[in-house]
Amino acid sequence: MKATVTAFWGVAVLLVMMFSSQALAAGEFIERVETYAISGQSGIELYRSIGERGPKSSVGRAIAHTTFKLTWRRNYQPQGDGSCKLVSAIPRLIITYTLPKPTGSLPPETKRRWDVFLEGIKRHEQVHGVHMKEMVAEIEANTIGVAAPDDPGCQKVRQHIQAPLGAASMRQRQRSRDFDRQEMASGANMHRLVLGLVNGE
Repeated sequence: MKATVTAFWGVAVLLVMMFSSQALAAGEFIERVETYAISGQSGIELYRSIGERGPKSSVGRAIAHTTFKLTWRRNYQPQGDGSCKLVSAIPRLIITYTLPKPTGSLPPETKRRWDVFLEGIKRHEQVHGVHMKEMVAEIEANTIGVAAPDDPGCQKVRQHIQAPLGAASMRQRQRSRDFDRQEMASGANMHRLVLGLVNGE
């Protein structure tokens, strides 16, 4: 979920730009945007500033990234036969998109390039957001209704749902890695966005 740039050192300055919340039928889904400040008057200056101040990643700095926090309200109920069943699970998913933001006004041509670049970055990160939402739906489908026999205290059933929880999380991470690899290949979407910003191509 990271669009990686050449490694630089710097401190990311995060500012909350937008916070939107949407109640879903089976829980709460929140999306918010945080920004880090960059500077420059040309495309290459802005890109260099991203390299200096972008979110840290495993291979340097990133242009943007998407993270999430997921919590659940689960209702476990003992059954008449001595088993325990997960009868409902209500998620609260908070997705945070971290994006770059120039600190000052831009010359008209640079602003045109920047607007195209930023819109492309947003669309890229929103795909990661979709992956996270689909992970939640998968967890709901594979855990609600799970029961454990001989579990009057509703402890065993909590262990029974760990495997589908872990599997859904692993699939989400792998999908994100695969998507980034595809998007950041030479000549692919992220490469073209950077060239458009820097060179106007």
